[in-house]
Amino acid sequence: MYDIIIIGAGPAGLAAAAYCLQKRLEVLVIAPDLGGKANYRLHLAGLEGFEHITGEEIVRKFRSQLQYLDFAHVRDTVKHVDAKPGAKHETFTVTTEAGKHFPSRCVILTTGVEPIRLNVTDEERSLGRGLSYSAISHAPLFWERETAVVGSGVLALRSTAELAAIAKRVLLIAPEGLADSPLKRRLAIMDNVTILEKHTVRRLHADGYLHGITIRDPGGREQEVPVSGVFVELGLIPQSEVVKGLVDLDADGYVVVDDRCRTSRPGILAAGDVTNTYSEQVLIATGEGVKAALAAYDYLLGLEP
Repeated sequence: MYDIIIIGAGPAGLAAAAYCLQKRLEVLVIAPDLGGKANYRLHLAGLEGFEHITGEEIVRKFRSQLQYLDFAHVRDTVKHVDAKPGAKHETFTVTTEAGKHFPSRCVILTTGVEPIRLNVTDEERSLGRGLSYSAISHAPLFWERETAVVGSGVLALRSTAELAAIAKRVLLIAPEGLADSPLKRRLAIMDNVTILEKHTVRRLHADGYLHGITIRDPGGREQEVPVSGVFVELGLIPQSEVVKGLVDLDADGYVVVDDRCRTSRPGILAAGDVTNTYSEQVLIATGEGVKAALAAYDYLLGLEP
């Protein structure tokens, strides 16, 4: 019986694991890899060797600690979590895709989110070579460059505004159109922003690095536009399926947590991008992971012996 099982090993999961180990708890991390989105690097032509991802060094140290203690990590994907009533308190069983079952007194979910992808030609080739799914992380690299944002929601509008302060030009390609809002009106009057509603991206063009996109207008006409950066902001899918039915989720599927990362079910905590907290950043996820570990420790101390 483990004290704590941490599901996911991105910034939040690694930070939680490090602090649980410091408390001398019996902890197990279950994840297919170590690092999550912190493993993702963006490279641009002319900027080889330089990248600005705040918090990466912190995550690397947490990851090194867990790699050294390899007994605390199982490389697998969690299929579901079950709660089991006990004489004094619930316990949990974590089942993986490999068919293994791990019992625990407490669970911390740090599975993050998955971006909705374009599913077009050269998307995989362009990933990390000019294509990004997070302007909030990578926009600073695109100083005075030609860029495009793809999306119709708040994420796309916010990303366009952030890039407009840095990039030479920003194309906002909104496949579903844009709802009227103060931010949309602000973008519409910016000299370096062009809004293309009801347009779609048909393919990316990459030769070592991303260098262009093909856009189709509502009438079916296509044109190739040169850009060195594309930010896909079609939305994020929280990876919360493994605790669905056990804890409260919001309308978008994010795990609802309080200010101590506690869910609606005692003994299950959550941290990082899978929760309904702000915002998609490595440093924030790291801090939330630490908070979840401390809250889990307090929970375990309060259990009846």
